[in-house]
Amino acid sequence: MSAARGRPRTGGTTRFLLLAAVIGVVLAFGFMAFRNINNQTGAAPDFDGSGTGNALLHVEAGDSLGMVGDRLYDVGAIASTRAFTAAAAGTPVEGIQPGYYQVQQEMSAAAAVEALSDPENRVGFIDVKPGGRLLDTVVVGGGTEKGIYTLIADATCTRDLDSPDSEPACRQPQEIVDAAVQIDPAALGVPAWAINEVQAAPDPVRRLEGLVSPGVHNIDPHGEPAEILRQLIESSTASYDATGLAPSAERIGLTPYQLLTSASLVEKEGTLQDFDKVARVILNRLAEPMQLQFDSTVNYALADQEIATTDDDRAAATPWNTYAMDGLPYGPIGSPGLDALRAMENPAEGAWLYFVTVDMQGTTRFADDYPEHERNQSEAIANGVLASGR
Repeated sequence: MSAARGRPRTGGTTRFLLLAAVIGVVLAFGFMAFRNINNQTGAAPDFDGSGTGNALLHVEAGDSLGMVGDRLYDVGAIASTRAFTAAAAGTPVEGIQPGYYQVQQEMSAAAAVEALSDPENRVGFIDVKPGGRLLDTVVVGGGTEKGIYTLIADATCTRDLDSPDSEPACRQPQEIVDAAVQIDPAALGVPAWAINEVQAAPDPVRRLEGLVSPGVHNIDPHGEPAEILRQLIESSTASYDATGLAPSAERIGLTPYQLLTSASLVEKEGTLQDFDKVARVILNRLAEPMQLQFDSTVNYALADQEIATTDDDRAAATPWNTYAMDGLPYGPIGSPGLDALRAMENPAEGAWLYFVTVDMQGTTRFADDYPEHERNQSEAIANGVLASGR
């Protein structure tokens, strides 16, 4: 009896599922038809005024103007895509950059165009300079250079568009630092070729140094610190790996992490036209072997930094000071740009063991032996390059 009664129950279930699927298709078609009518026939629906409330627009790479309009429509900012594209035609918004933008809801199409044209409404924007570091850097005789942790915190700031005079809401740099220190490196997107070194880093606050590449990054300002760091590290790793990092490291006798570390030295020590020569000096000194003795590695651990370093600074034993240790510093001393990375992957041919910048224009002299290097140093001193402002 149970088997005989089971057949119609199964058939009823099947008919119910089919009916539900049909209803779902009809509803989806109805929504698309409504949207099609709303956006493509007759007068384009439009709101009046500048709108109220707060919404976040995410423009992705490759989005057309129509796709931007669709995204605005989806977050409730505009009444129709067609009204927006008509208002935006011929304006700078046609070439809007990928990223995040603050907008209001129920804006007129013209108000939406104006909002997207206002740079104050772009949020989640980080521009990491080549050589950028995680922590803020105080430059002797200059100002304070914001570190990546601070840049991330700044990029999370959003305003209440209904109260333009109110203070923006921002993550604090310490929140970013806490995530960098406390979250498992694998969960932060640290690549396999750096995971062991990151886990054993002598300074947990700096353990992610070098893993966020220079360039423009767009982050979700509403994202959690760990999510933001993961996005930055994964996209940076992809750009580094695309240069052939792993096979290049094997070819020149380094690990990928050591190559990244060496590239960070190239970034700090050289100028673009000499990057490949500086890379060769690094490899030549490691092969001798002899200490690298780079002032940039001394500066890395100092609170106040400048080109010239003192005898006491150079004598201080730190995990990065290559005057007080053999070989490479523990890890990167900044974020190397792709030019520095490629130079390290493809160093110039030469027997140089020394180099020094001899003028304020960045002219660098390379030498095979120390007497020649001493003459170059004298030129640098005469030109005031090695003078201290302390």
